Amino acid sequence: MKSNWRVYTKKADFKAIGERFGIDQVMARIIRNRGLETDEQINMYLNGTVDDMHSPHLLKDADKCVDILTDKIQAGKKIHIIGDYDIDGICSTTILYKGLKAAGADVTFAVPDRIIDGYGINEHLIDEAYNNGTDTIITCDNGIAAIEQIKYAKEKGMTVIVTDHHDIPFDFVDGEKIHKVPQADAIVNPKQEDCPYPFDKLCGAGVAFKVIKILYERLGLNPIDLEEYAELMAIATIGDVVDLSDENRVIVKYGLKHLAVTTNIGIRALVEACELEIDKISSYHIGFVIGPCLNATGRLDSARRAIELLLTTDMEDARNKALELRTLNVERKDITEEYAAIAIEQVENTELKDDKVLVVYLPDCHESVAGIIAGRVREKFYRPSIVITKAEDGAKGSGRSIEGYNMFEEISKCGKLLNKYGGHPMAAGISLDIDKIDEFRKALNENQTMTENVLTPTVWIDVPMPVDYVDIKLIKQFEKLQPFGKGNEKPVFADRNLTVRQSAVIGKNKNVLRCQLESEHGKLVTAIKFKLDGQEIPEVGRKISMVYYPDINEYNGIVSIQFRIEDWRYV
Repeated sequence: MKSNWRVYTKKADFKAIGERFGIDQVMARIIRNRGLETDEQINMYLNGTVDDMHSPHLLKDADKCVDILTDKIQAGKKIHIIGDYDIDGICSTTILYKGLKAAGADVTFAVPDRIIDGYGINEHLIDEAYNNGTDTIITCDNGIAAIEQIKYAKEKGMTVIVTDHHDIPFDFVDGEKIHKVPQADAIVNPKQEDCPYPFDKLCGAGVAFKVIKILYERLGLNPIDLEEYAELMAIATIGDVVDLSDENRVIVKYGLKHLAVTTNIGIRALVEACELEIDKISSYHIGFVIGPCLNATGRLDSARRAIELLLTTDMEDARNKALELRTLNVERKDITEEYAAIAIEQVENTELKDDKVLVVYLPDCHESVAGIIAGRVREKFYRPSIVITKAEDGAKGSGRSIEGYNMFEEISKCGKLLNKYGGHPMAAGISLDIDKIDEFRKALNENQTMTENVLTPTVWIDVPMPVDYVDIKLIKQFEKLQPFGKGNEKPVFADRNLTVRQSAVIGKNKNVLRCQLESEHGKLVTAIKFKLDGQEIPEVGRKISMVYYPDINEYNGIVSIQFRIEDWRYV
């Protein structure tokens, strides 16, 4: 697929930054490209610790929330947590449950069933809690859009606290965006317009952690427990794909460091079941190995199983539960592969191929993998993609977007066609009647104003850098930039006029390109590109430009530099 190459042009005194922080000028350029300007911001990015995290008291209603919780705990009132079925909801629920238990609360929890309940708090869950004698409901990773549901709970005389991180819902009135929030007793969400908290990219578990931190301070509880909760917050921060900027970088670095000595038996058992080493867990392992196992429970079974794994204190029980989670994830992978192929074929062979916004209906697909398949479709065609499946009552869909198309706002414009919706600029979830699917698809495409430039993927180059400049010392400096992820992408470099000396397709599946390139100054380097997927390979003897990331390769005790090709084109 053709892509646009763009070079960041942000200005700064890179030499001075490098000298002040003891880093290469290339590092200084990358850091500036990530939007960091002041020495304070750069220092937090490179050297931030837990002491640099923002005070939880800055979160609007956080102290009010804890006031309510302490009153309820002291009065012996029953508190009920309603979480969510994804990794963030699982970790949020666990943090709140463990924290409230430690505070002496009479606390229970529920997680919506993805198929029966759908996303978030609903009347069925409220009735269940009410009938069990619940006085107070506290949500986590959901609730900010549950205006009618929370009104229903309040009418039953219940106290309701919302902790969430999702975008505040709104209506368009005369072309103006008017935000609306539920009438809860307290709402803790950094995205609220009048919230003074300086960072609004926390995940749901991050918000839950802040509440429990205040509760621990208020009751004088042993703060050692907070280390385990911080590990769960880090897992959720990576798994929910929020921006790895500001204090989220600290959360992930601190949490991953402490995972090596975690006291959480469930985490240890899951790491063991996935055949990983506890002291070598990286953000990659959380995002692509551990996280999917936790998520698989909410997709194919009940997320309660993942929460019970994180709560168990029995190692044998933990090992059994962890193996069950891994088995569920294997099943989830098989379903995903089957229906992703069907979705791609549907786009290629029907009128959908002409749409700018792809809406694919897969009636027989398990609704829980719709979001993953939407991501695959988006990756294949680079267009905003929504995959809709048949549900118990109508249809449900999950969408994944591209830069430049705010999916949440665009589906909000079609809100009259939907029964329920929510999400972010880059992802959304919907429910609607089956007979409205085609009308919804047409409305999205009629409303869209994307240019060809938006519909062409852009590769942003941090620094044009000759391969001759790269050495192991520089690559090791790049470790300071980690963890990589959304909002802190792995740096990308480019060089040109590289002569192809060798070029071959290798690997068991013949989908890896390995080539030897010669720079203008005669330096020979090894370059490799994964996931070829039938793409052209460069011809020997021709000159190419290459977008790359340099890596250290260790094989049989020999350490060498290997250039990972992100993209290439002939000169």
